[in-house]
Amino acid sequence: MKRLSLLGVSLLLSACQMVGPDYSLPKEAAMQRADLQGELRQDASSVVSAPVPQNWWHLYHDQRLNTLVSQALAANTELRIAAANIARARAQVEEAQAQGGFNGGVKLGAQRLQESGEAFLLPEKVPVANIGEAIISASYQFDLWGTLKRGVEAAQANADATQAAADTARITLVADVVRAYTQVCAANEEYHIARESLDLQEQSVNLVQRLRDAGRGDETQVTRSQTQFKSLRAELPRYQAAREAGLYTLSMLLAKPVAQLPAGTADCAELPHIAQVLPVGDGAALLKRRPDIRQAERSLAAATATIGVATGQLYPDISIGAQVGTIGILENLGEPATNRWGFGPALTWTVPTNGSRARIREAEASTQAALAHFDGVVLNAIRETQTSLAQYSALLERRDALADAERSAQQAADHTHRFYQAGRESFLADLQATRTYTDMRAQLAMANTQVAMGQIGLFLALGGGW
Repeated sequence: MKRLSLLGVSLLLSACQMVGPDYSLPKEAAMQRADLQGELRQDASSVVSAPVPQNWWHLYHDQRLNTLVSQALAANTELRIAAANIARARAQVEEAQAQGGFNGGVKLGAQRLQESGEAFLLPEKVPVANIGEAIISASYQFDLWGTLKRGVEAAQANADATQAAADTARITLVADVVRAYTQVCAANEEYHIARESLDLQEQSVNLVQRLRDAGRGDETQVTRSQTQFKSLRAELPRYQAAREAGLYTLSMLLAKPVAQLPAGTADCAELPHIAQVLPVGDGAALLKRRPDIRQAERSLAAATATIGVATGQLYPDISIGAQVGTIGILENLGEPATNRWGFGPALTWTVPTNGSRARIREAEASTQAALAHFDGVVLNAIRETQTSLAQYSALLERRDALADAERSAQQAADHTHRFYQAGRESFLADLQATRTYTDMRAQLAMANTQVAMGQIGLFLALGGGW
């Protein structure tokens, strides 16, 4: 009997195999397309095909911004959620790895028992007795079909996907911090320019009123000048609201009150500036770097492994176990008559008529959906990046054109002021030239803000900082 048991176990072990498909990146996946691996759209004057730095916000050389990012990474609630999700996923991997293999147990019990006489084929009543038992058991479950290994593969792939999701949360957080800080700085800068423009318009209103009072103007000119003054004044709350919104966003991202933000944050009046062309890398590096692509690929791997898990349900579970113990009347426990032991293999098989094959088809369909999602994420990453590059290039061109117009307006204002000092131009002409220059400064400041926001969006699309 012993030899037969050993022979049966040997035959079972020799039949070990991994059910379900082995995962590899599908050849037809968009990730494998050669046309997505090459250089990204580039404008030599704005970007360069160089590796994207991990800590891209350091390119601003702004210590206050670095502090904001560091504090956000340490305290942000979204990252705390991501960290908890990673810990849970790792625990699930450990749980999957612990399935099968050796198991052991101890059973102790005592009870006042009235046993059925007929259970022992006795016609009379069995006496009531104090019955006890103490049993130690051990078993080993064989993973003959690789079902448990496929479960570990699925759990590990899910853990990798969770890590990638955390990386996505991280780069999104960094971009949100830089964007909110830029919003505060831009709002302060544009507010100061708007105040200058409002002061100049107020001087224009006073001048037109004096001309009217002197009989050299009419009420229409006064009304028009006052209307423009009121229109400019109405814009001021917008900049103040944008500043407050940026500060409260930073407060939320750093999980601390506005008053506890790094010194000078609320008063920042100069946009963070990158004094170099932006490094953007190429398509191949982008597809490897973006965490949402890694998350989709790992989800595909997990879905593939679940096919093996579902397929394994078609086959029996094989284990071998042993137990030793004593069971009987309490005062007789340990006596030879109460001792028992056992050793041998066990087979458990649920005949696959309860939807097992349907679950395999379900897992296969889920894998196809995961592949389609993976392809969509890859294509969307290329679209986002190429679109961001095109928009950034257009923003730079517009900013440069406005900068040229701003220089011309400054020159015109300087010439007009010198003519006014020489008595060759009126004060009103000097005031209007200065106001035109201030308006161009406001437009240029807004264009600089759009360029800064475009830079942030581009780095986010590139997956920088993960």
